[in-house]
Amino acid sequence: MKALQLTQYGAIDKSIAFAEIAVPQPKSNQVLIKVHSAAINPIDYHLIEGSVKQVIKLDFPTTLGLDLSGTVTKVGTGVTNFAEGDEVYTRVPSESPGTFAEYIAVDSNVVAKKPHNIGFEASSSIPLVGLTTVQALAQAQIKSGDKILIHAGSGGVGSFAIQYAKTKGAYVYTTTSTKNVDWVKKLGADRVIDYTKENYLEIVKDADIVYDTLGDKYTEDAFQVIKQGGKVISIVGKIDDQTAKEFGLNSFIRFLLALKRRKITKLSRKKKAYYRMVIMQPNAQQLNEISTLVEKEAIKPVIDKVFSFDQAKEALLYQKSGRAKGKIILKVL
Repeated sequence: MKALQLTQYGAIDKSIAFAEIAVPQPKSNQVLIKVHSAAINPIDYHLIEGSVKQVIKLDFPTTLGLDLSGTVTKVGTGVTNFAEGDEVYTRVPSESPGTFAEYIAVDSNVVAKKPHNIGFEASSSIPLVGLTTVQALAQAQIKSGDKILIHAGSGGVGSFAIQYAKTKGAYVYTTTSTKNVDWVKKLGADRVIDYTKENYLEIVKDADIVYDTLGDKYTEDAFQVIKQGGKVISIVGKIDDQTAKEFGLNSFIRFLLALKRRKITKLSRKKKAYYRMVIMQPNAQQLNEISTLVEKEAIKPVIDKVFSFDQAKEALLYQKSGRAKGKIILKVL
């Protein structure tokens, strides 16, 4: 079968190549999935460049890709919740990627049946951004009436998060550029801030939650706009000690991480705020919950562009450019 593999850490155009490899066979409790579509995510080029190798270590060569939608073609022993022909989607574990291929064997406990009202391309766009948002906002204990700031509302995560926060009854602030203002409003955001003309720090006051999708200074500035006792949930900021413990990092590494987040700790204490950096984990039950929202049309997938499998390098470079409005999809089948 054809697979896109990482051969070394480095630049996208020099570190990946297509290869012909054997079709995997499902082990106990696994399903073999024929991949129809796979989504491109920022984590993909970070894996290629090696910027997350301290947290996610890969061997070479490794087939890339984390999101997919496809059809079950074989089930391993012990699998009772799927059968051949089932249309499914999943976000596979970061330490075992492989969705940029014609087939992949996946543990059945991270797989869910895809929403019946959308196709493979649309459903493949959901798992990573959906699970990331569901888990992040669960940490924030989001509830009806909360005011939340979601950065980068036109991006893959942001476009999903706006819709999801509205299903929880929240009031949503978001940021985007001039060309995307009207489009982001249609996603349901209550106050769209054009960052080319407006300063969100002057507009957002006493927010209950900031969903930080940008990191760096945006993480620090989040504490300016939350209320006393508010919550800052980041997916790209400094790793907090609870998350570090959950990932089994030793005491020395945790000490170094504590030094790196000193400013965040100081800002958090000043506001009596809750800060957490969420690292998403695959979860079939949450995918089923997302499917229900999609089937009710409370959430609609947002796709910027679909590339053929042969155009995978171009798709990854386009993702890195930061120009995408919504998700980027590889059509494998």
